[in-house]
Amino acid sequence: MSALFVLIGISIIVAGSFLAAFLWSVSQGQYDDDYTPAVRILFDDDAAPTSKTVTAAENNRLCKTGKVQNAINEKQ
Repeated sequence: MSALFVLIGISIIVAGSFLAAFLWSVSQGQYDDDYTPAVRILFDDDAAPTSKTVTAAENNRLCKTGKVQNAINEKQ
């Protein structure tokens, strides 16, 4: 039973040392990301789709005037 108390004491000391090391590294700026903002400008953004969608009303109007083929070509 006394070994259990010793092991609990040692584990608390080890956990405290890890907590102290973590707090020290955060205060010293070890987790600051200085590399990514400089490189981020080099990556291209995905292009937004620019296709024209034809509404039902516009489709009906185009069918009546015979300009359906032109609208299909514009969409492609």
